[in-house]
Amino acid sequence: MFDQRKDIRLPAESPPQLVVVIDTEEEFDWNAEPDSSATGVSAMAHIDRVQTIFNEYGVKPCYVIDYPVASKPEGYGLLREFAEKGECEIGAHLHPWVNPPIQETLSRPNTYPGNLPRALELEKLQTLRDTIRENFGYAPVAYKAGRYGFGPNTTGILQELGFNIDLSVCPPLDSRADGGPDYRRYDAHPFWFGGTAKPILELPCTGGFIGWGSAAAVPLFEAAQVLRKLKAPGILSRLGAVDRLMLSPEGFTPSEHIKLTRALYDQGVRTFTWSFHSPSVVPGNTTYVRDDAQLRQFLDSFRRYFDFFFKELGGQASTPTRIRKLMETMA
Repeated sequence: MFDQRKDIRLPAESPPQLVVVIDTEEEFDWNAEPDSSATGVSAMAHIDRVQTIFNEYGVKPCYVIDYPVASKPEGYGLLREFAEKGECEIGAHLHPWVNPPIQETLSRPNTYPGNLPRALELEKLQTLRDTIRENFGYAPVAYKAGRYGFGPNTTGILQELGFNIDLSVCPPLDSRADGGPDYRRYDAHPFWFGGTAKPILELPCTGGFIGWGSAAAVPLFEAAQVLRKLKAPGILSRLGAVDRLMLSPEGFTPSEHIKLTRALYDQGVRTFTWSFHSPSVVPGNTTYVRDDAQLRQFLDSFRRYFDFFFKELGGQASTPTRIRKLMETMA
């Protein structure tokens, strides 16, 4: 998928850089079949719950927004205010089933934009780009595929439409069960791809297999899935053999965030991405935040991780476009 890939390694003495990426999207039932009429964006009226925290820490997040958010004033209104004050960046996030033109069969495999025919993937992303440009005054340059669904035609489409940053890679996700990508053999290091004429910077989601058995993580986890009834994945974690972790407040605890960051830092990773979904700022929209108590825990995890990253680890806040400029100086 990522042709002419060139890995990037920042110097060991480089201060770690933190990027925040929010999948900014409509509210929908993640377990249901795709529904092109599920386009509510009521949670966006409360997105300041996280933006306030970002402002406290001098973090400038990147909201990658999909068509329902980009096209409705109630979706993009607060974001445009943040952007006009220089408090955030805006990128694109393609959910095909709610992004015109909707010409494909609505199915789980087709929720991954990279599975669509090239012409349709291109037309949908062009529609999204143009809608963002109309309502924000500029075209986005950062892209994150919906459901991490980067495909064989995506590189050329991004280059054609003027995107030069991708945020779609999500180690160690394996979505093959319903037609999605397998990122288990990718790591958290950034890389260039797409050739030298119009190179694209990949900033992966921060995740990985952590533990003394991480070198054999993929076969270990494949065996554990076969033995799931015996709770094998949990046993691997308790033994310290291998944990599958992501740097996200959704489904992972502050102690796991720190454990993952320290392990990846020791492996030479110097760019980290804190990521989550915008509907989680309102209880009841996602499985991660079901009530007010879980919302408090969710928001508290931001401060606990930022305190660790900026104070203990000596990290710096960055953005996708700043990271690209940094990487360009090293190329």
